[in-house]
Formats: sequence, C-alpha cells, structure tokens
Amino acid sequence: MTPFPDRLAEAVRCKGNPLCVGLDPRWDLLPETLRKRHAVESLDAVAAAIEEFCLRVLDLVASRVPVVKPQSAFFEVCGPAGMSALQAVIRRAKELGLIVILDSKRGDIASTAEAYADAALAGVTAGGRRFPVWDADAVTVNPYLGRDAVEPFIASARRAGSGVFVLVRTSNAGAGLFQDRISDGRKLYQHVAAAVAEWNAGGLGSRGLGDVGAVVGATSSSELAELRAAHPGLWFLVPGYGAQGGTAADVAAAFRPDGIGAIINSSRGVTFPFQPTDPAWETAIVKATERSIGELTEAMRAARR
Repeated sequence: MTPFPDRLAEAVRCKGNPLCVGLDPRWDLLPETLRKRHAVESLDAVAAAIEEFCLRVLDLVASRVPVVKPQSAFFEVCGPAGMSALQAVIRRAKELGLIVILDSKRGDIASTAEAYADAALAGVTAGGRRFPVWDADAVTVNPYLGRDAVEPFIASARRAGSGVFVLVRTSNAGAGLFQDRISDGRKLYQHVAAAVAEWNAGGLGSRGLGDVGAVVGATSSSELAELRAAHPGLWFLVPGYGAQGGTAADVAAAFRPDGIGAIINSSRGVTFPFQPTDPAWETAIVKATERSIGELTEAMRAARR
C-alpha cells in the first residue's frame, strides 16, 4: 500500500488544491426541504436527515476536493442511528476516492487507546479475522496524556497504512490557557510539536512528509510560520479557515516552499453557506467550495514564491 503521506500528497496534487471539507451536520442548519422530509419523531429520523445531507455534500464536492473530515460528535449525538450514518458517510467518501480524516480527538492510554485506535484505523481482530470499523484514512488525537496515549494510534495507523493528526496549536479562543504556558523556555505547544516531529520521523514518505501530522489553527499566521519552519516534515491539518475567521492569507504560512504540506479545513463555510429556506442550497455549496479552492490555490502559489 502507498504510505499515507504519499497518498495524501497525491490526492492534493490530483485535485490541485488542499481543501478539506469538514462534515459537521447540525439539524437546525439543514435545508428546510430535507428537514420536512424527515419529520422529527425520533433520533433515527434526525440521523437519516444528516446522513442524506452529508451524502449529498460528498456528491457535490468529491470531484473538486481531496479530503473530507467528518466530526464524529455530530453523528454520535444521534445515538446508534447516528453512528450508522457516520459509517455510511465514511464508506461513501472512500468509494468516491476521498481521503477521510475521522475527527474524534481521541486520547487515552493502554488497552483503551488501542481499542479507540483500531476502531478508527486498523480494525478489530477476532478469531483470526480483521473486521473494519470506521476504516478512516486518519484520525485526530489529543496528546495531553503523553506518549503512551499517542503511540497506540501510531502503531494502529502504521498497520493500516493510515495517519494520525495530533493537536498541537488549536484555533479556539481559549487555546492559549494551556498551550501558551512556558516550560523550559518554550511554550507548551512548541514542546508538543517537537514530540510530534519525533514520532513522525518513523513514517516518512517519498516527499519527506510523514504519517504523524499536526493540527495547527489558521487563526495565528505567525505561529503557523514558526511551526512550519521548525518542522518541514509534518503534514499540517489547519482548522479555522472560513467561518472561524482565518483567511487564505493566514494559512499561506502552513505550506512548505514546494507548495504542499498542509490541508486546510472549512466546515460551516463550505457546507452551510445558505439559509435553511434557500431552495438553491446545493448551488451555494458548490460556489462556496469553488471560492475556497480558488483562494487556497493562490495561497499554495504564494508559498512557492
């Protein structure tokens, strides 16, 4: 199997852009026509609505973007039917040739971490057989518990030819409370980034990028630039572009001088650029996707200059 970092690079090259479409389906934002078709009589109905919406989003964006990122919480909130919907969405995304990052921000230790990791990536082995569960191409991981909370995910990823994205510098307003704390003369997120680079060194692909990447928010271009200069071998997953306020100019610093090395996520900005009453919601998604692609393509070009 082609190593994950090379598959990701090839997906970006083939589509000509680094846009990752985040799938964060919320009932109150869904098109009114779809909500009426799935009258709310149970959580199963809500799950059916978000599944239909996400599958339609996939059809609209699959020929245009390389990566999608379903956020598991928005499916889990619908109970067992929501989990089935998540499975259907991931399966369809992979059938369409998209790289799938399961955004679940897992973080635990020992056998619990192994179970989380295998569910997301390598699958569960029983009776000598491997049973895929989510079968994602990559998963997001919270490193707060330390090395033994991350290593099971790396091991599972390498068995499956998949990847891991570790939270390093996030885009939320309160991120600095812990991430900017000084320890041994460096901020905490800088220590985490250095550890991620160490873990990443064991899984480098042909372009010098590895299978353990960093989640680095778009809302601080100076920190993006600092981390990119320090860690050229890391794939960056960059949230915060679009609805959270990050611009294409902000994320330009995430790319290496060869124009690759980062995938830029937009969730609400691409999937909900419409009012629920808008009958042309599909057209709005396509236009938002193409606008984002145009902006990010220019950001990639700027990195090469």
